[in-house]
Amino acid sequence: MGYKVVWLVVPSRKKMDFETTETVRSTPSRHEKSLGLLTMKFVSLLQEAKDGVLDLKVAADSLAVKQKRRIYDITNVLEGVGLIEKKNKNIIQWRGENSGSQTQEVLEHVKVLKAQISELEAQEKELDNQKTWLEENIKHLNYHPITSTYPFLCYLISNGNV
Repeated sequence: MGYKVVWLVVPSRKKMDFETTETVRSTPSRHEKSLGLLTMKFVSLLQEAKDGVLDLKVAADSLAVKQKRRIYDITNVLEGVGLIEKKNKNIIQWRGENSGSQTQEVLEHVKVLKAQISELEAQEKELDNQKTWLEENIKHLNYHPITSTYPFLCYLISNGNV
């Protein structure tokens, strides 16, 4: 007996289509309609724009977006992570990697952060050395004949109580 495999494809909650493995799709796939792919196309368009400035209406037309809400979702996220800034209601500007002044500013910030990391690593090394020195001294105190015989007295002396 031969069986034919039938897949249930649910592109939206409103409409259900049955599709066999032999059928060719006439509508775009989920990947082609995905927000991730639209975001990549939008960022490419934005980076190619003169001075990184883009009109959102032009972008929506250029990307053939039926719902402008998707463009606004993308811009809100990109603005939230600091890659773009809104110049006015429908105009945005790229502040990411391809913006010349931003790149110099980011490079300076990276340089400062690397210097801070080096300084913190040096401080960490010094603290590790001090910790090792203290551990060795505590070990010597515990095994020294006088301090091991009178530990309570040593405790009082070390705390300034005698």
